[in-house]
Amino acid sequence: MNPSLRVLFVTPEAVPFAKTGGLADVAGALPKYLQPLGCEMILVMPYYRKVRQSGAPIEFLGEELEISMDDEVFQAEIYRGSLTPEIPVYFIGRDEFFDREYLYSTPKGDYFDNAERFIFFSKAILELCHHLNVSPDLIHHHEWQTGLIPAYLRSTHREDPLFTQTAVVFTIHNIAYQGLFRKEKFRLTGLPMEMYHPEGIEFWERINFMKAGIVYADVINTVSKKYSQEIQTPEFGYGLDGILRKRKEDLYGILNGVDYREWDPSRDPYLKTHYDLSDLTGKRECKRDLLQRLGLPSSLEKVPLIGMISRLADQKGFDLLMEILDELFSLDIGFVLLGTGEQKYHDLFRQVAERYPDKAAIRITFDEPLAHQIEAGADLFLMPSKYEPCGLNQIYSLRYGTIPIVRATGGLDDTITNYDPATGKGNGFKFIHYDAKEFLNQIKLAIHFYFQPEHWRRLVHNAMTSDFSWERSAEEYLHLYQVALKKKRNR
Repeated sequence: MNPSLRVLFVTPEAVPFAKTGGLADVAGALPKYLQPLGCEMILVMPYYRKVRQSGAPIEFLGEELEISMDDEVFQAEIYRGSLTPEIPVYFIGRDEFFDREYLYSTPKGDYFDNAERFIFFSKAILELCHHLNVSPDLIHHHEWQTGLIPAYLRSTHREDPLFTQTAVVFTIHNIAYQGLFRKEKFRLTGLPMEMYHPEGIEFWERINFMKAGIVYADVINTVSKKYSQEIQTPEFGYGLDGILRKRKEDLYGILNGVDYREWDPSRDPYLKTHYDLSDLTGKRECKRDLLQRLGLPSSLEKVPLIGMISRLADQKGFDLLMEILDELFSLDIGFVLLGTGEQKYHDLFRQVAERYPDKAAIRITFDEPLAHQIEAGADLFLMPSKYEPCGLNQIYSLRYGTIPIVRATGGLDDTITNYDPATGKGNGFKFIHYDAKEFLNQIKLAIHFYFQPEHWRRLVHNAMTSDFSWERSAEEYLHLYQVALKKKRNR
């Protein structure tokens, strides 16, 4: 591999600057593992209000780009920070588009001008390259918000000498979110009309930003092998399964890794007491501390404490949880939940907290320290997702000795194996059908083993020795970059 492979890594969010979900964790970690493999990484993302509030040292470069949309010209401000001393991060700013409380939507729905916001962002990416005189060997871009980038490289920037050798990798983190907009907004893109057709970015008389990335990138990947297969089916493809099957030779699945420097109970700065596999007394202390922080009774120390950290959305299986709530809380358990999302779930879980004040603690917010404390203090972790491209919390849970109960879909199926008491193998519990009774049965089974110390010690050992580090995934991405570069050269 060329030791100076220059990679422009374009993402709508990244830790520690702004986060709505697992994409931010990936974008904040993967470049750190690619850089030592010979990649010169440059990150670009929007300059949201959350970025400004993150506390990260970021400077305004005192420069602006001119971005045209339709017959208007907009100014884009350029800011600069860093992910590590070796990895710069450039931020595209315009208060009209990005100075908002949320990144893409409020609890009541998507922002009305998301098309304008991310057309502006995608165009600004290419202008930023000119401004910095950066000619990337490869652009690695993520999710629908960046989907138009390869469409521009195939059309308006086709003859641009800065990009003639640039290959493109597009990563799909969740195909259900596609960036669908009225066809009248197509003119704002500045793309040629011949791209607006069923083999291009047209989708049932609308424009589809996700589809643009799928159609025009050199190589596509998603975040687990199972999910790469699932999205080629009508059940999971959300209308794009046909175009994905058409491009199946260029579609790869690479399981997300975990940054164990950030998620390690032996040195996690957010924990009251550290612990590792050789001495788990600290985990009991973390459970006691979590109960105190959340105002739950100390009597719950003796029973299974169930944790959830999630976007509160139908996709995450909360309709299954709603079906079993009464029976779940009739069991001898405690329950803690952290997350934000759809208003109906905000309302539901506030009611849960009122109905079960001695068993349930609900926090409708984003709180990174509390997320770590739940991973360490809980005994069981629920992820009953309808679909889950990869999932990271089940992997965090494993490292913290918190046993996952998951539905066998996407990355959950790839990372969790059912515990077998006969062999002592397995690191969690999973159910196959999207069915509330199956879900409840697995919770009851997990609780059964919780009260059998020999089995529980084996389960915790298996969980904490599971390895899903970024080193392995980064090597796979490096191979993917080589595939994309070769495909670009041969095109």
